[in-house]
Amino acid sequence: MSRLTIISLTLVTVASVANAESSVEDYVPIPTPPGFHVESSELDGPVFADEDGRTLYTWPSHKLRNGYSGETPGTPACYDEVSSVTAGLMSPYPAGVILPELDARPSCTDLWPPVLADAEAEAVGRWSVVERSDGAWQWAFDEQPLYTSARDLQPGDVLGGTSREYGGDSPAYRVPIGPPPRVPPGFAVKSTLVGRMLTTDENYSVYRFEQDTADVPACTGECTRSFRPIVAPALARPAGQWSVLERSPGVRQWVYRGKPLYTYVLDRRSWSQEGSDVPGWSNVLTQPPPDYPDNFTVQDALAGRVLADRHGKTIYIYECADDSIDQLSCDHPDDTQVYRLAMCGGGDAARCQEHWPYVRATDTEMGQSRSWSVIEIDPMTGRRVDREDTAAIRVWAYRDRPVYTYGGDERPGDVNGDGTGEWRGQRNGLAAYWLRDDYMGRAL
Repeated sequence: MSRLTIISLTLVTVASVANAESSVEDYVPIPTPPGFHVESSELDGPVFADEDGRTLYTWPSHKLRNGYSGETPGTPACYDEVSSVTAGLMSPYPAGVILPELDARPSCTDLWPPVLADAEAEAVGRWSVVERSDGAWQWAFDEQPLYTSARDLQPGDVLGGTSREYGGDSPAYRVPIGPPPRVPPGFAVKSTLVGRMLTTDENYSVYRFEQDTADVPACTGECTRSFRPIVAPALARPAGQWSVLERSPGVRQWVYRGKPLYTYVLDRRSWSQEGSDVPGWSNVLTQPPPDYPDNFTVQDALAGRVLADRHGKTIYIYECADDSIDQLSCDHPDDTQVYRLAMCGGGDAARCQEHWPYVRATDTEMGQSRSWSVIEIDPMTGRRVDREDTAAIRVWAYRDRPVYTYGGDERPGDVNGDGTGEWRGQRNGLAAYWLRDDYMGRAL
């Protein structure tokens, strides 16, 4: 039994098992090579993992203004050489600028160990084997080479990357992979900050009505002018958590977990939550988000709704990836802090604490989920330290990364710091923890 498996087993309680059974997303099993299996993650639903429980990631190619980053299918690009200069992929930076803290900089494979295969390994379904430049063989999924993350410590962790969509001039992030969700044709599942959201295959939100039952819809007549039933084809049959309701002779509607499904005619963009403004209606989640800290609050902002601390101040997430050829992250406390200090305080740690203070945790507070934790940080360096360190402060972290408030926010619901940094904060900067963003229309 591996170290990761032992850690996972010691954390399981009767209560957590019962909760997991009621909230874990269902999936379609597909053939896997020996040693691979599926783990349940809080943020990305079911994910593939190696024999030690480590989540598997790909680094798919992403178009930037100055070229492509990431890996093209069948071609590993993550090796043990340490990058020393910028690649010039992300405008406006030129190529050839020396990267910071080279003496401590990790290589790509230090953070992203490749998932190696035996020379005798054979392809299985969507799984194949590709050759690395050093002659080693590496597993691939849909031809994309596979890696694990040095940040992941327990089975089901997805601390290395995310399947949330990104765009613009943001870096090529690593993406956890998993089996297909168990949904009928015409549906999809998206990872968002409010949970794993059920959508149509065109990305429009799916809704449920509290007064409906699996057999009798309460939304009829005039109601269906605003909320349109999602029609099931004549050959559709009940399976697992899915069933079919016959609304009228020959008209059949999809039902998920006992509630008929609808779209909202006034939704203006993908993944909308506007339909949930109507009393009795809510978005459909295949898996809820992990529990937030008890004393966090939800605040209405001009542009939507945000997560906030106990005082109502908006929570911000820091995101960063450098412009090296391997585009390593720089948002984790074990990463270089040069970029963050430059962005939040012109290189001055004291100014950073003034403008972007950490969200402090009390001595007794503990995280209630895998995604939200309390860690010890030296605020002058931004690095993780032991709890006994005299400089240590206890701070809240999301995905093992500290979260912040903004000194320029004066009232609950203010989001004056949202998008601070480069490319609206997506490349190197801070973004509000949006539970709902109606104004900018960004992916949650």
